[in-house]
Amino acid sequence: MYRMERCACTMLFSGRNKKLVSNSKTVLYAQPLQFYGQPPLENISLSEFESFAVDRLKLLKTVENLGVSYVKYSEQYSKKLEAELKTLNFPYRTEVDDPEKQRKDHISHFILRLAYCQTEDLRRWFIQQEVDLFRYRFNKLSCKKKLEFLHNNNLQYNTISVEEKNHLKEKLLISSYGINGVTLEEQDFYKVPFQDALDLVRTRKVYLKEGYAYIPHNEIVAIVLNDFRTRLSKALALTARSLPAVHSDERLQPLLNHLSHSYLGQDYSVQKNVGKISLEQIDSLAGKSFPLCMRQLHQALRDNHHLRHGGRMQYGLFLKGIGLSLEQALQFWRMEFIRGKVDADKFDKAYAYSVRHMFGKEGKRADYTPYSCMKVILSNPPSQGDYHGCPFRHSDPELLKQKLQFYKVSPSGVNQILDLVKGMHYQLACQKYFELTHNVEDSTFSLSHPNQYFIESQKHLGGGKDVKREMDTPQRSQENSAARGSSAAQEPAVNESQYLAEMTKNLETYF
Repeated sequence: MYRMERCACTMLFSGRNKKLVSNSKTVLYAQPLQFYGQPPLENISLSEFESFAVDRLKLLKTVENLGVSYVKYSEQYSKKLEAELKTLNFPYRTEVDDPEKQRKDHISHFILRLAYCQTEDLRRWFIQQEVDLFRYRFNKLSCKKKLEFLHNNNLQYNTISVEEKNHLKEKLLISSYGINGVTLEEQDFYKVPFQDALDLVRTRKVYLKEGYAYIPHNEIVAIVLNDFRTRLSKALALTARSLPAVHSDERLQPLLNHLSHSYLGQDYSVQKNVGKISLEQIDSLAGKSFPLCMRQLHQALRDNHHLRHGGRMQYGLFLKGIGLSLEQALQFWRMEFIRGKVDADKFDKAYAYSVRHMFGKEGKRADYTPYSCMKVILSNPPSQGDYHGCPFRHSDPELLKQKLQFYKVSPSGVNQILDLVKGMHYQLACQKYFELTHNVEDSTFSLSHPNQYFIESQKHLGGGKDVKREMDTPQRSQENSAARGSSAAQEPAVNESQYLAEMTKNLETYF
C-alpha cells in the first residue's frame, strides 16, 4: 500500500470556489449532528485522508464491541464511547461547537462510505455501526437541539390533537414505554405509519391502531434513526454504482480495498525465530490453541488428505505465521497429500511451487502475510468441498451448533455464540469461543487475527513465551501512518506525492 503520510499533495473533493467552500463549512460544521447529506467541499491532504479513515474505523469497531459487551446506551456504554470519541478527536460534547472535530467526523464518514459501499456485507456492517453511533449522539442532544435538528433536516411529523390524545389516554398509557399520567400530558405524540417505527413496534413500546404507531416525543429517535438508515442505505447504493469507475483505476482501487479490509493490528508476517513449532506439535496445538477456522481446516486436511487452493492459502499462511519453516511446511503438506490420491512426484510438480510461493521463494517473491479476520470474513466465500473462510460467518447455524457441541462448548455458551453470529458479530463470536474454551470470563484483547488468537491462547496456557517473541512484529506501515513520528514525513517524496495526487484527483465523482 501507499505511504501517504509522507505526501504533501492534496486531494480534491470538490471543484467549487473557496468562498463557497468556506460558507458551506461554516454552516455545516456549526451543527452538532448531521445526516451526512452533503459531500466534503474542500481539499484534504493525503495524510489526513488516511488518518481520518483509520481513526473512524477504530471508532466504529469500538461501537461494535461496546454494543455487545454492554447494554446499549447504558451509563457504562456511554462513558466508554465518549472516552473513545475524545481519544480519537471526534465530537463528544454535542452542545459545544468544535468545527475541526466536526470536519473530521464529516470527511471520515465519506471516506469510509466510499470504501464500504463495495459489497452487501460491508454496507450492512457500516450502516449498523453508523446508526448506533448516530443514536448515541442524538440521545446526548438536549430537547432544544433535537427540535433544531428535526427542523434543519425537514423532518416534519404530525402530532395528534389534544382531543385525540385524551380519547386514547388509557391505551397510550398502557402501550407507551416510560409514560405515566404526568408525562402523557406534557409531551406530544406523533402519528406515523407503523413501518416507520418497526423497532418500537417490535419491542411493544408504542400503541398501534389501523396501521399507525403513536410515538411519544421521547421515542422520536426511533423515527429519526429509520430515516437516517434509509438515507445512508440509498447513498451507499448510489455510491456503489460508481464501483466500475473505481475498479478501472488501478491506482485508486488498492487504497479503498485497504480501507475496507483493514483490521488495525499486527500483520504477523515477520518471524524472528522460524522453526519453533515442530510438525509433531501441530495436532496438539490445533486442539487447544487454534481458532475455529484453522481447527476446521486442520481437521479437514487430516480427514481428506487434501485442501483446495483457498484452504491451503489460509491455513498455510497461518502455519507460517506461528513459526513453521519453509522446509517444515513442504514436509507437512507432502506427507499429508501423499496419504491421499497425490503421489510424491505429483506433489512436487503441482503443489510444492505454491508452498514456496507463500514464503516468497517463487514468482514475484512477495513475503505473503497471514490472513486477518477481516480478510477471512470478507474474501471469497467457500463453496461445496471448500473448508476455508470463517465458520461463524460462512457455516449454516445448525452445523455450527453441532461443531461447537462436538468441541465441548456448553449449551449456554453455544447460545451466546449463536446470538453473536445472528447479530453479525463474527469476530466477537470467535472471541467468545476463545473465552469458553479457555475458561476466561472476560478476555482483555480485541480479536482481529487468527494468529493473534494463537498467541493469546499460548500466553494463557503458559507455554507461549517463545511463540510470543516469535510473533513480536512491527505494525503494518500502511495501517499506522497516523501514529508514526514526524521524521518519516520529512523524507523526500516528490514523485510519490505527484503520483498519489493524480491517483485521487477525481475522487469527488465517486461519492
